[in-house]
Amino acid sequence: MAIIGSGAAQAAPQDCVVERDLLGAAATCQPDGGSNYVLHVDCFGLYAGAFFPQYNIGSYQVLSYPFTPTGQRVATGCTGVGPGVAAVATNAYVEIYQG
Repeated sequence: MAIIGSGAAQAAPQDCVVERDLLGAAATCQPDGGSNYVLHVDCFGLYAGAFFPQYNIGSYQVLSYPFTPTGQRVATGCTGVGPGVAAVATNAYVEIYQG
């Protein structure tokens, strides 16, 4: 798990738990009084390009943007970027935006 900070985004490792599998990831973040959490999943494989039905092969990112910290599990995967997608998750992390 990697947690990054940039501008208004910040996080501490104890705030969230990220679980990654072959096709995606899930995160559970603790309530903290008003922050928004974004789960980033880095994927690699076949995905629908900008001009469907054109497909591309390579890396891309999927976001579960935004979700509110309620202690609920939020998940996203590499399989939702067009029909016939074949991709694997290579990394997953959470970004916390203070609002």
